[in-house]
Amino acid sequence: MTRARAVGVPRLLWVPAALAAGLLVLPVLALVLRADWGSLPADITTPAALDALRLSLSTSAAATGVCFLLGVPLAVVLARADGWPADVLRALVTLPLVLPPTVGGIALLYLLGRRGLVGQSLDEWFGITIPFTTAAVVIAQAFVAMPFLVLSVEGSLRTAGTRFDVVAASLGAGRWTVLRRITLPLVRPGLVSGTVLCFARALGEFGATALFAGNSPGVTQTMPLAIYSAFNGAGVTQGTAVALSLLLVLAAVAVLLAARAWRPGRAA
Repeated sequence: MTRARAVGVPRLLWVPAALAAGLLVLPVLALVLRADWGSLPADITTPAALDALRLSLSTSAAATGVCFLLGVPLAVVLARADGWPADVLRALVTLPLVLPPTVGGIALLYLLGRRGLVGQSLDEWFGITIPFTTAAVVIAQAFVAMPFLVLSVEGSLRTAGTRFDVVAASLGAGRWTVLRRITLPLVRPGLVSGTVLCFARALGEFGATALFAGNSPGVTQTMPLAIYSAFNGAGVTQGTAVALSLLLVLAAVAVLLAARAWRPGRAA
């Protein structure tokens, strides 16, 4: 009994813990109380709301696919590389997590805009214009969401180590076989968790999308942008904005619970 009490939570920690929980939970509770539940079905089925919801889900899924195809190889490289070049690359990969999303939008404009570093060549040589299109939404979402997938998979790879890979290689397995049959199955929980978090972050992206893709209904206006427009007196009503906010909260809770269920070492 004495030992069990010794490893318990000190009572003084419950006060700041309760304050922290209140800071995080009470705003969501206020949103729930503000909602007009009688008009909620009508609010979330308006044409503008449905367009924003449909666009958010489709672009988030596409961005998650891009992050998966590009981010998993990057995570493998980071997990297996050493030295200062890998440290610099890891810092750059983490950068979208700490930068304001609006800075990311400006950076994407200077890269892929019609006078951007790459966008100018795309426009002049192929007639391709990316900003203020649905493709720009996907790119902006992938830019801010990919670090979640990369860091999750890299951490799982480092935790798993290379001993099983070495054994498989010593038995004659090729590099692709080791990656496909040994490495990736070992980090499946981290891979699934990172993918879910990536989708959730893409679903809630606002700043980079607003600057790089704009706010055109049916083309680039995702749910966060529809909410912003509603509270600034344009587009959908504020009731719809509250309803969409609740949908985003529910989606975030669902994906975070799914990610927690897949975390490595979770007890059955």
